[in-house]
Amino acid sequence: MGGDRRHGGLGPAILVAPAARVEKFEVFFDLVFVVSFFIITRATATNVGGPQLLHAMLVLAVLWWCWVVHSMVAARLRLGEGFVPALMVVGMIALFTFALALPQTFDGGLRTVGGPILVTISYVLFRAVHLVLYVHAIRGQPGARRQLLPLLPEMVITAVLLLFAALLPLKISDPHFGLRLRDGLWIAVVVVQYASGLLTGTRAWEVTSAEHWTERYDLILIIALGESVISVGVGGNLLGKPVTWAAIVAAMMGILFTAALWWAHFDMIGPAARIALHGTQGPPRMAMARDAYAYLYLPMVAGVILFAIGAEELVATITDPVGGLGERGRGSSVQLLFGGVMLYLAADLAFQLRTLGTVTWTRVGVLAALAVGLFTGGLIPALGALSLLTVICVGLTVVEVVAFAESRNALRQAVYEEKTRYETSEAAWRARWHNGGPEQPAR
Repeated sequence: MGGDRRHGGLGPAILVAPAARVEKFEVFFDLVFVVSFFIITRATATNVGGPQLLHAMLVLAVLWWCWVVHSMVAARLRLGEGFVPALMVVGMIALFTFALALPQTFDGGLRTVGGPILVTISYVLFRAVHLVLYVHAIRGQPGARRQLLPLLPEMVITAVLLLFAALLPLKISDPHFGLRLRDGLWIAVVVVQYASGLLTGTRAWEVTSAEHWTERYDLILIIALGESVISVGVGGNLLGKPVTWAAIVAAMMGILFTAALWWAHFDMIGPAARIALHGTQGPPRMAMARDAYAYLYLPMVAGVILFAIGAEELVATITDPVGGLGERGRGSSVQLLFGGVMLYLAADLAFQLRTLGTVTWTRVGVLAALAVGLFTGGLIPALGALSLLTVICVGLTVVEVVAFAESRNALRQAVYEEKTRYETSEAAWRARWHNGGPEQPAR
């Protein structure tokens, strides 16, 4: 009752329970990240080059760290309960503004300061919302101040670096040096963010519910994969154009290899890693959650964005009536396509090694095949390069289904038994609650 009065009738914040799942509000919040991934892809695809790719990866890294901090709060507090959603809406507005202002940060050169300043302000506001919620979540806990050490200094330092990146280059007479200084300051932001998570150990990390933590990161990866399909459709001349056989084949290829990449992680590696995190407790659990999910999911998402840009350009080449089906991939589209898939699968292999302690021979073999395609794909027509990649990715799923059939069946049986026991226990608890047992809350 007192909590309701203190927070204007919204009610107090509620801690995450050990068996919690992802809430609907959290999925709603992720829609802002959908826009952010889309903006990064679209802004980079319009002018693909070395500096543009560097800027895209820097922006993605900073954005992903915001997501990591968000997940650290969501691992402690239920985001859809009490007064928390009201603050989270403020955070959503800040993050949306951050995403919308990102293209102006680099594309405008040094002619304008409005976009970079807006990025800094929205970044500070977003981080401040999560800092307030984090402080609220750890109040009363032993060593609460020590848990803040990884977050508060990092937040202040990175905000100052972003402000310097917005203002200092304008004061420099040499524009080339100013641009390099801006890039260097953004690199420093990324280094400070990710180094802070490692140097301070596991003090700030907490995984009350392994189910919630793994599901949270799996959903954001699925969002990234889905955004890649949207990007190919929007930027690949597939919308508003006459339907041709080339367009249909290219669209099918885009769906097939993306589905194969989804399968590569979520068929066995993802479920097995979830069980592994469930079976780990204490600091080892927090270290695994940090290393495997907060850190290794970033190169996976980066790989998705890179191969989405490459696939988009290849599909645009295939559907272009001027060049015809014999035209090769333009620019670095083939390298981005194959390189992005290689980055995704290599990060997934590192994820497997960190969570399960194993390395699958099929993944090593497919990385070698993709390396060959990286150098030979540019020598064949664009449709041939896209087909080659699709054959390699789909071939990986087919080989693993056949070669690891026994392991797949054992994993699914274990998951089935786990879910059955959980449902039985939950049904029994609800029956006691319904019958007026001691767990029933007072009215």
